[in-house]
Amino acid sequence: MKRRSLMKAAALMAAMGIAAPAVAQEAEKKIIGVSIPSATHGFMGGLNWHAQDTIKRLGAAYPNLEFVLSTAGDPAKQVNDIEDMMATRNIDALVVLPFESEPLTAPVKAVKDAGKFVTVVDRGLSQEGIEDLYVAGDNTAFGRVAGEYFKENLEPGAKVVVLRGIPTTLDNERVDAFRAALEGSEVAILDMQHGNWNRDDAFAVMQDYLAKYPQIDAVWAADDDMAIGVLEAISAANRQDEMWVIGGAGMKEIVKRIMEGDKQLPVNVTYPPALISSAIEMTALNFVSNAPMTGRFIISSQLITPENAEQFYYPDSPF
Repeated sequence: MKRRSLMKAAALMAAMGIAAPAVAQEAEKKIIGVSIPSATHGFMGGLNWHAQDTIKRLGAAYPNLEFVLSTAGDPAKQVNDIEDMMATRNIDALVVLPFESEPLTAPVKAVKDAGKFVTVVDRGLSQEGIEDLYVAGDNTAFGRVAGEYFKENLEPGAKVVVLRGIPTTLDNERVDAFRAALEGSEVAILDMQHGNWNRDDAFAVMQDYLAKYPQIDAVWAADDDMAIGVLEAISAANRQDEMWVIGGAGMKEIVKRIMEGDKQLPVNVTYPPALISSAIEMTALNFVSNAPMTGRFIISSQLITPENAEQFYYPDSPF
């Protein structure tokens, strides 16, 4: 009876010259592949949680959408996952957060060349213009906001060290903006090494810095997981009173310490792992609405201070 009523309604709309896109879209199944790195550190743990939560919610809201989620611990696994999605699931769209930019560029381009809708998240590809949609935090602002804090709160002649992330376009954007913000400050950057957004790697890099440099006034860890590793190394060397540390992304443990006035962690810079939710939802809207979903969607970075930290503190969050 319900089906007959729908058919009559559709016929009436057709006679009146009114289109019924929603009915047609619901009848056509679309498969969206989601390829992201494994939960190798806190930010990625939060991102994986948000991806799963979003897929569950959208799957219930849009029965015509099917999602295929894969996680990878290295670029080779991610390439294989994407190729498998194309070969065995015939995906209509791909949402991908590249493990690294260079190795994922050609495989993602192959998906686009096959006529699929492509959304790239967070870490850009090494070739511009491949994707239909790019969703990311504001990596330039992320580096600039941190750099401006260093410039305003360190004396001329102060010495800092930097821990970079995994070699990606976003890491380059952050570091370039950080350097530019320090120009004219007479603050010296002693060293920059990759901590790979990993707590253990950051601990090792910071140990090396502490052994090499008798004076370090501040550390830009550029990630909260790396900041935890850095703080552990500083504590092991008993040099807590010599320097402060700025990470990034708003890990709840870090934000809580800022709320409590921890002098080693004066501020933080936001970069929400929930950005994957924006990417998946916008990709879904490409198939269930007439709203244009191409272009760039950039989520701003903000400075977290003791005065505003409470609004960034989510005790129930996985990150």
